[in-house]
Amino acid sequence: MTHDCSFLSDLDLDGAVSFDESARESHAADWVAQEAGLGVTPDAVVWPASTADVSAVLEAASEREVPVTPYAAGTSLEGNAVPLFRGVSMDMTRMNDVLDVRPDDFQIDVEPGVMGNVVDDTVAEHGMFFPPMPSSANLSTVGGMIVNDASGQKTVKYGEVADWVLELEVVLADGTVLEAGSKAVKTSSGYNLKDLVVGSEGTLGVVTRATLELEGRPEQIKGGRAVFESMDDAAEAVYDAVRSGVDTAKIELIDPLAAEMANDYFDTGLPEGAMIFFEFHANHGIDEEIDFFETILEAHDVAEFEIASDDRMDEIWRARDELAFAVQQYDPDLEPRHPGDVTVPISRYPDIVRYAKDLADERDLLLPCFGHAGDGNVHYAALVDPDDAEAEARAEDVYDSIVERAIEWGGTATGEHGIGMGKRKFLELEHGKGGVQAMRAVKGALDPNDILNPGKMFPETETEGGRVELPGR
Repeated sequence: MTHDCSFLSDLDLDGAVSFDESARESHAADWVAQEAGLGVTPDAVVWPASTADVSAVLEAASEREVPVTPYAAGTSLEGNAVPLFRGVSMDMTRMNDVLDVRPDDFQIDVEPGVMGNVVDDTVAEHGMFFPPMPSSANLSTVGGMIVNDASGQKTVKYGEVADWVLELEVVLADGTVLEAGSKAVKTSSGYNLKDLVVGSEGTLGVVTRATLELEGRPEQIKGGRAVFESMDDAAEAVYDAVRSGVDTAKIELIDPLAAEMANDYFDTGLPEGAMIFFEFHANHGIDEEIDFFETILEAHDVAEFEIASDDRMDEIWRARDELAFAVQQYDPDLEPRHPGDVTVPISRYPDIVRYAKDLADERDLLLPCFGHAGDGNVHYAALVDPDDAEAEARAEDVYDSIVERAIEWGGTATGEHGIGMGKRKFLELEHGKGGVQAMRAVKGALDPNDILNPGKMFPETETEGGRVELPGR
């Protein structure tokens, strides 16, 4: 169903509006949706230049019940930015100013279109950084990270993005502008609206400003890699290290297949075995912590333990940071399907990795596994021949089985990619009917006309019969 978006031309905006076909088609999909041919072309694209622009567009769209789908860098992996019901794609990338840096308070104020790496570059002169930055920092906007509650390799030590957002300016569906949170590092005042917006995937409001907390750069940084005889040994070593309280900043698991793919793509010369990449941050005593870590790994038959030079460390982390591209380029006849990002309690981490690999072997699928092992997060993607419908079905079954098992073991369907389009069917399995009903009630209260990113999160909106009737409409 198309929508008449001509009202956008009548608004007094500082930003830009386009009805051009090429502009609309460029906002039809995110990375994964584009690969899968699941894009939906919006009726118009708007690039707001201010909070006032966002407010004016949303107010007018809500009055006409025209859907608005926020769009950041388009790097999401669950169709989060696909305008399923057409309408307006609201591209936030032109709101990309760093508004203020307050080093004495360890804070920075930014607009949502600021790229992640710009934050770290801006505060580097003050000896600071933004700890939960995802690996895709040079490709992702701060706004996208916030509404997807992103996380990265340093989550095991520093937590996820939600833990470092202090205050947000948010525009609701009817154009109301509110401030959620506080610039104080803690508050017990009223409902925690900030955390309601974080991770909401643009279904509750549009973020127009964020105050982020910063951390001082550690004086000591050392890292390296460890190689094991088997994936079981590597995964068990991760669990043992975390439960023993080893203070790692990063601890990433790479299976032999993923290592092979990295070597093919980068020619890094990594040993094609089960590996852990790790990094330690400290202001003192870093060598003692590394010695403790090595002792734990030795109890799990570590075959090789390396503390890398700075140059070698850059090479190791590049292989990990761009592993998704290596998987995609591994075999020209195969394509990765639906990247998974389940997270489980750390005691179950060896079990979920073992389950994923065994299931792939049983179904005769290539399934590289890697991820933020220290917080129980594993990434995986089955590679299949796109012309083989039976292989496609096996890959989807394996994906679903891993998610279901993770939830059964007390974990989550998504550690960082979000629900979007791809995981809607798991929402009730994870949160129960009561939890999903409560989410619907919140959505209905804040967006009674269901204009903000409709078709995401809630399972019943998978059908093409129209948007769900939410409480409050």
